[in-house]
Amino acid sequence: CIHRALSDALDTMPFNRNIEIGRVALCNLKADKRYGKLLVIVDIIDQNRVLVDAPGVKRDVISLRRVAITDLKVDIERACDGAALEAAMKSADVAGKWAASAWGKKIARQDARANLTDFERFKVAVARTKRSALVKKALAA
Repeated sequence: CIHRALSDALDTMPFNRNIEIGRVALCNLKADKRYGKLLVIVDIIDQNRVLVDAPGVKRDVISLRRVAITDLKVDIERACDGAALEAAMKSADVAGKWAASAWGKKIARQDARANLTDFERFKVAVARTKRSALVKKALAA
């Protein structure tokens, strides 16, 4: 049956980060005031633009070129209000799941390194040289 074949094909599709209502996206354009923030797609306007919202972010239209789609999804209705969105994000633990993901950890690590003071960078360099000396000593033995 063709419906069964189509269903099997959809189950095995390698790509699953679809643009859909409730999908969490990361704003990845540095020039944008929402850069680095997690946004939720509330409505789809056309092929290139979506309506996004998040707690602490003004609901606005954004181009899909400015966002990176994540694996996270929130269960919301189309064009829901801010309170419902905030409750859905809290119940889905979006922030916790993002912090636990490899992508979220990588961004947190980059932010932590970017915010190091001069002395902290020096301590990291000293620790790196000590570690390198221990590794060389262990390999030589």
